[in-house]
Amino acid sequence: QVQFVESGGGLVQPGGSLRLSCVASGFSLYHYAVNWFRQAPGKEREGISCISYMDGRTVYEESVKGRFTISRDNSKGTVYLQMNNLKPDDPAVYYCATDRSSVCHGNYRNPKVMDYWGKGTQVTVSS
Repeated sequence: QVQFVESGGGLVQPGGSLRLSCVASGFSLYHYAVNWFRQAPGKEREGISCISYMDGRTVYEESVKGRFTISRDNSKGTVYLQMNNLKPDDPAVYYCATDRSSVCHGNYRNPKVMDYWGKGTQVTVSS
């Protein structure tokens, strides 16, 4: 089965940090740009970050800019999302996805253009 496998979610206090990981299962993400999405209860799934394969260029949605950092280790086939200063608006299920392009496009926030997904990892922020 072709999918991503996300891990690293959990419960953290406001202001805390988590690092999410994403690995590919059934395919290689070696040539693909990879996106992180999140979906909170009752809300639409939204793209929050993307990292290109070719030059490692990154893009961020405004609400996470300066707090979240996306990175990748191609030798390990893994993409990370370092999340710092977590806020009450951040709790959601976080997903990896790719549209199988090698670069991040302007529509990186649109879940409808993604081809491969993971099942997600839950992030909870609570004191």
